[in-house]
Amino acid sequence: MRTQRQVVDYALQRKALLADVHAGRVGVAEVCDASPYLLRAARFHGEASEQTCPVCRKEQLTLVSWIFGESLKHAAGSARKPEEIEQLANLHPDFSVYVVEVCRTCSWNHLVLSYVMGTGGTTDTGGRRRQERRRSAAE
Repeated sequence: MRTQRQVVDYALQRKALLADVHAGRVGVAEVCDASPYLLRAARFHGEASEQTCPVCRKEQLTLVSWIFGESLKHAAGSARKPEEIEQLANLHPDFSVYVVEVCRTCSWNHLVLSYVMGTGGTTDTGGRRRQERRRSAAE
C-alpha cells in the first residue's frame, strides 16, 4: 500500500467560503456550479461520504478523485476510484490526486484534499522495479 505524500487539506478555505455563503456575501449560484462532467464523474467514479451537503442539506456528498501527471499519459485528467489510484501508484513514479466533494442535488463542489502518490521514482515506465545505482562521492 502506497502512502500519500505532500498532503494539502483545504478545510479552512472551505469553512471560510461556507461562512461567506451563509452570511450572504457569496451567492449560492456561485458555489453550486458543478459542471455536467464533474456530476457524471461523481455518479460513476465517486465514493459516498458520511457528510451531508453544507448548502442544500438534502443528500450525502460524493468524493471524486482526479489524477494528473506526465507518467499517466492518457489517464491524466481522469476521475478514478481509490482502488484504481492504489494500482496506478504501484506503476508510476509520481502523480497528483485532487479530491473534490460534490453534491449531486444542488451541484455544490469544493476541492477538499490534494496529495501525491506513486513509487517515488523507483519504477520504469513499464511498471518494473528499477535498480537504483549507487553513486560515489565524486559524482
